[in-house]
Formats: sequence, structure tokens, C-alpha cells
Amino acid sequence: MNQQRTAPTEAPPSWATAWTPAEGAARARALFRERLGHEPDGVWSAPGRVNLIGEHTDYNGGLCLPTALPHRTYVALSVRDDDRVLLTSAQADGGAVWEGRTDRLGPGDVRGFPAYTGGVAWALDHDGVLAGVPGFEAAVDACVPFGAGLSSSASLSTAVAVALDEDAGEAVSETDAGRVRLVDACVRAENDVAGAPTGGLDQSAALRSAEGHALLLDFRPGLSPAQSARRVPFDLAAAGLELLVIDTRAPHELADGQYAQRRATCEASARTLGVATLRDVDPAGLEAALDTLPDDVSRRRVRHVVTEVARVEQFVALLESPEGLAAHASELGDLFVASHRSLRDDYEVSCPELDVAVDSALAAGALGARMTGGGFGGSAIAIVPAGTEQDVARAVVRAFAERGFAEPQFLTAEPSGPAHREP
Repeated sequence: MNQQRTAPTEAPPSWATAWTPAEGAARARALFRERLGHEPDGVWSAPGRVNLIGEHTDYNGGLCLPTALPHRTYVALSVRDDDRVLLTSAQADGGAVWEGRTDRLGPGDVRGFPAYTGGVAWALDHDGVLAGVPGFEAAVDACVPFGAGLSSSASLSTAVAVALDEDAGEAVSETDAGRVRLVDACVRAENDVAGAPTGGLDQSAALRSAEGHALLLDFRPGLSPAQSARRVPFDLAAAGLELLVIDTRAPHELADGQYAQRRATCEASARTLGVATLRDVDPAGLEAALDTLPDDVSRRRVRHVVTEVARVEQFVALLESPEGLAAHASELGDLFVASHRSLRDDYEVSCPELDVAVDSALAAGALGARMTGGGFGGSAIAIVPAGTEQDVARAVVRAFAERGFAEPQFLTAEPSGPAHREP
């Protein structure tokens, strides 16, 4: 007897949904009570981020255009009247409570999760942002996908920074200039304590973003806070679009030497070219500048940075044009694709999973797609017509399955607000 075979049922795409602020705050409070035994002084949160365009330009004095995610890290915190520090996380510590002291939170003293929490306290004290850091207790819970290149670490460090600032009564975060000081302290904590040489994009996005907007960041040295950031309207819904984020689940690690290696190459190239940063290389003279560099690797790294800064400028000009996002969606998508190719070929920070995510999204109807974040794994983003995100996601899932990759996860990114205290 012949039996008809049925095709296997295709599993639906997996989506990472953002918690509501009330849910996130309640989870952090409950964790604090469970593991630390009393009520916290309050709960603070900070968003993850997705960078629309402008990758590996921040530490080269360039331009970046991130937007904050609705996915956030929630920190329940209380200050103490002694120098003890107690830290716990729903994600990082297997139920344990880490214990330390305020004078042992700096470089070489802490690693892993405490470096992004206790290390921030050290940096706030070291930079003179706070007039001494008291002992404190903190419990952390987060819905920012970990290891996805969406700045889960910066959302943690910035939430802790705002919490310590407000709970210690300093109120530095009440002004944009004060938030720039918090950005600098969080960058120092990641650089000097956690050993991840990030350049400030992630922390700025978490502390200076606004709902419904992208944040144009200018990292040219010497700019005032007002000159260093500008909010750019980015109303996807009004344009009939969605920003689809594809977490490839490929390993993503910024402290493994690859990021630092590229940063060192860029800094050495700037010295060779006689400029303070690669931002100062005139695009019109790019080919002549490349001819003076000693090797092909340096030439490709510099070409990416200079052309990527130009792409950010073009992207922002289209968003701020009278016609706006809806009229220029196709051109914006083309800039996404050009950015990905440059990151893949010149900066060499892509990977097979990211390339397949981009290619399969484009084949399924995305207007543009690119890797986002530091690379070496992590996430890709795609501009898609509203209502097609499920179809595009299914196409990516199929492409991953055909190649034996881990199943990707998806989220949609509505521009969110900055780090703040939850009610």
C-alpha cells in the first residue's frame, strides 16, 4: 500500500519580544527581593541599540546613526551605608550573589558581569562624576538579546550609571551634558575594566536617544555635547515600513582581540596619513591617501571608514529631506547594502551567518539589509515593507536551515527612549 508522504511542518520564526516597562521593573524588583532580602530604592532601565549605519566609525572620529530598542536592561538598586557591593543577575550568575568592596572594582579586580556593574562605579569615581561612590546592591534582569550585537553590555552599564547617579543624589543625568559625562565613564568601564575597547556609540545611544528618532552621533574630537549629537526623525510606521532585526545566533564577542586589532590598524593608519583620526581624510582624496599606506589590509580598513562616514551623511540627508523616509526607502536600502559589502570585504567583520541573513532577506523582498554592530557574529537588520516581516523572517529561517546554521531569532525595532528611572 502506498503511503503519501507529508512535508515536514516548517517551524515559525522565533521572536524576541520586549517587556513592558511595568513588567521589566517588576521582574527586577522581584529578583532583588528574592536574592538580597529587602526592597530596592528604585528601578532604572536602559535600552539596547541597533545601529542603522556607521559601523566602526566611532573610534575613528566619524559619524554613526543608532536608534534605541524597546528591549531594555532593568536594574533594581539600593545604596548602602558601608563599602560593600552586592550584585546579582537573572542572566549571568546562576543565582549567586557576587560580593565585593568599592575599593576593589577597578582594572584587574573584577571580570565578567561585575565589570559592567561594579566597574561603572569605579569609573564614575575615577572620572569625578560622582563625589565618591557608596556601597550598593543591584539586581539585574534584561530582555535585550545577549550576544546579538545589540549592546546588551552598554544597556547594563548605562542603567547602572543612571541608577548610581540618581540614587546617590548627584542628578548628573538630568542634563544632556551630564549624560555625556556618564557616557565617558561607561566607556572607561568597558575599556579599562571589562577589556572591551568600545568607542562610545553604544553608550551614547543608550543615554541620549529619543522615541521616534535615530541619533546622529559625531565623534570628532573636541566637540561640545550639543555639537556631538542630533536627533533625526525616523518614523517607520508612518512610512509603511518595519526595521527587522535578525539575531543570527552566531557567536559575538568584542573582547577577543579582533575588534582591538582593527582599531589599532586604524589608529596606526591615521598616524601614517598625518591626521588626528580617519574622519579627517578627505573622501575626494581617498585614493591618493590609500596609495601612501604600507599594506593592503590598512588600505581596505581606511577605505571602509572613509566611505562609511560618507554613507551616514547620505542616509541622514535622505531622512531629513522634505520628502522624508517614505520617498527614499529604496535609496536608504541601497546604502544598507553598500555598507554591508564594505564591512564584509574591506573591514572583514562579517561571517557566513550574517551574509546569508542579508542575502536571504533581500531575496525575500527587503528593501535593504546589512550587518549591524561590531560584527564577527551578532545581528543583521533589514528595511522591509510593513506586514512582510513574517515572510522575510521565514525566508531567513529556511536559508539558515539549508546551511545547518543555528536557528535565528527576530525582533522589530521601534525607536525607543533613553536610560531613565522607572515609575
